Amino acid sequence: MFNFNFSAPTEIVFGKDTQHGTGEYVKKHGSKVLLHYGGGSIKKSGLYNDIVNSLNKSGVDFVELGGVVPNPRLSLVHEGIDLCKREAVDFIIAVGGGSVIDSAKAIAVGVNYDGDVWDFFERGIPIESSIGVGVVLTIPAAGSESSSSAVITNEDGLYKRGIGSELIVPRFAIMNPELTFTLPEYQTGCGISDIFAHLMERYFTNTTNVDYSDRLIEASMRTLIYNAPKVFANPNDYDARAEIMWVGTIAHNGLLDCGRGGDWASHNIEHELSGLYDIAHGAGLSIIFPAWMKYVYQNDIGRFVQFAVRVFDVDLAYEDLSAVALEGIKRLEKFYQNIGMPIRLSDADIGDSDFDQLASKATDRGNFGSFASLGKDDVLSILKLAL
Repeated sequence: MFNFNFSAPTEIVFGKDTQHGTGEYVKKHGSKVLLHYGGGSIKKSGLYNDIVNSLNKSGVDFVELGGVVPNPRLSLVHEGIDLCKREAVDFIIAVGGGSVIDSAKAIAVGVNYDGDVWDFFERGIPIESSIGVGVVLTIPAAGSESSSSAVITNEDGLYKRGIGSELIVPRFAIMNPELTFTLPEYQTGCGISDIFAHLMERYFTNTTNVDYSDRLIEASMRTLIYNAPKVFANPNDYDARAEIMWVGTIAHNGLLDCGRGGDWASHNIEHELSGLYDIAHGAGLSIIFPAWMKYVYQNDIGRFVQFAVRVFDVDLAYEDLSAVALEGIKRLEKFYQNIGMPIRLSDADIGDSDFDQLASKATDRGNFGSFASLGKDDVLSILKLAL
């Protein structure tokens, strides 16, 4: 186990009707606020009115910017930065899922920066300043409500890139599982897939003697496996929705990173996939992750056997360890299919015509992945396994 520092500064406000207190939490952190959200869903559900009424009741002055789409765009981030500078905004409240939160974080780091905010994403320059961000979560998936990361897509070249900084960790996250009752099945499945991927990126590590965090990750994965069928059978199952929402936060708030290294190769490949084809992040991950696993499992077959046995209850009586590991991957694919996710590129109507471009973009800054270092030829092999 590595040495580590751990801090989880986001105040979590979890439970029924918690969105009605948004204004009071915002008022602690800002005097002029940007209300940032996606499309029309929060207005149809009544959540928009709840938030606006709470802000008004608390005397919070605000401007608003909607229009965030999945795989959030740099152009809207630029628009938000201009609006915040013009209106002297000092805090952002993001109402939505990971795309809205990531867009808000990108705006937040750009407000006090004189250059193009894309510099942080493309050039990796250090983030030295950010205005605060708060969250009202509507989609359990990305874990961005308490994480130090954000991902944005640049329409010029369709590059999807990320940043990381403790300065962009949200100050608070209001999390009411009732707000997820109306999510379409596909969006629910994508969210669960995203959470599962965050857990696996940490689980497949070369760090030894991390059994405690292994067990925490395994318990989190099993919680998703147990509760996913419940929300598909009954979308209004509060308890199941609450379990999934809480796992989504814990999966990406840094706790499960403690003392261990993560991989993140599957995310890097998927970012190019969703950047080019604009598919949902969770759907891209359910395609890429099993292919990555089939390509690298022999690097540490013991870890893949552990995954198969502890997470998916594969019987160790199989003839050999490879059979156990591959059966675990097979059961993961079945889980994805049961929640409506694609497991092959062909399921998403994607062929092999852009493989070279995808592999080149994924490796344009060198090899990546810590469980197994991947170059362009490796990425091409994984994409072929995903067909």
